[in-house]
Amino acid sequence: MSTQLERSASQARDGSSNQTMTAFVYDDYGNADVLHCAKLPIPDRLPGQILIAVEASSVNPIDYRLRSGEMKGLLPFGFPRIPGYDVAGTVADCAPDAPFGRGDRVMAFLDHMRGGACAEFAVCAIDVAAKIPDSMQFADAAAIPLAGTTALQSLRDHGKIAAGKRVLINGASGGVGAFAVQIAKAYGAHVTAVASSDNESFCMELGADCFYDYEKVDFTKSVEHWDLIFDAAGKSGYFDSRDVLNEHGRYVSTEPDAKGMLMTLLTWPLSKSGKVMLAKPNAADLRELIRLHELGNLKVTIDRRYPMNQVADAHRRVEEGVDRGKVVLVNG
Repeated sequence: MSTQLERSASQARDGSSNQTMTAFVYDDYGNADVLHCAKLPIPDRLPGQILIAVEASSVNPIDYRLRSGEMKGLLPFGFPRIPGYDVAGTVADCAPDAPFGRGDRVMAFLDHMRGGACAEFAVCAIDVAAKIPDSMQFADAAAIPLAGTTALQSLRDHGKIAAGKRVLINGASGGVGAFAVQIAKAYGAHVTAVASSDNESFCMELGADCFYDYEKVDFTKSVEHWDLIFDAAGKSGYFDSRDVLNEHGRYVSTEPDAKGMLMTLLTWPLSKSGKVMLAKPNAADLRELIRLHELGNLKVTIDRRYPMNQVADAHRRVEEGVDRGKVVLVNG
């Protein structure tokens, strides 16, 4: 932890008055230029919460979509807003009876609708954070929570993945997709990865059994069929994919738009159902992802690392499209 962050953490633990932290915020919707540095109060830790000194975070597509105002109808609160849902760091403050202690290394999937990760400190409920082993670097830990949870819940909870199931993952080289390939293999599935030709060797190294170059092969017209199609890229629709689903197969998408929500409602009673996936913060799922990482079944691929004060550049990088892995922000 940096000297400045250590000093701030000490003040937070001591309950000093007029405590402030450095945060990166936006005061209105717009492009990445609206992001700027600000001094804000260190968030109060309420009962049932922990205060985390943030060492690292990561940028997900939801972050720039919220910042641009694409989903402003879902977040009617005011400004300024601190973006980010992924946190890795150390516990700066917690209740004496909490399952954590000060100084514990943790990751968290923030449960506040507006985020809050791109700052020196963040608060979250106890049940959305998990201890990380000393062997896990903060940058790797910060890449996992939202994307890893999305992949896990999509495959296990909504896709009903099981050993021997045939699974297709569209967008297999991206942040969510790369985790999904590895999780599906860890659960014993046969995995078809779909991505660009440049990412074939990467997807096969993740454990995919076969690969489709989306520029040459349209999987929706394939003679093959799958038990689960997970559209991690948000590029294929349920009605395009249902013909290549096995009977009682499932389609899962990460695209939370009105069309996708309607698809979820219309198809739930059908033998081939579709669902839009919105990940829910859950400490048990974080612990499962950490377990897989410790076993060597879930490797983290980092596209680029940026210092936290370059959060605007990190947002631009994700908006441009990241071919492999995650974009990480590091404090200090």
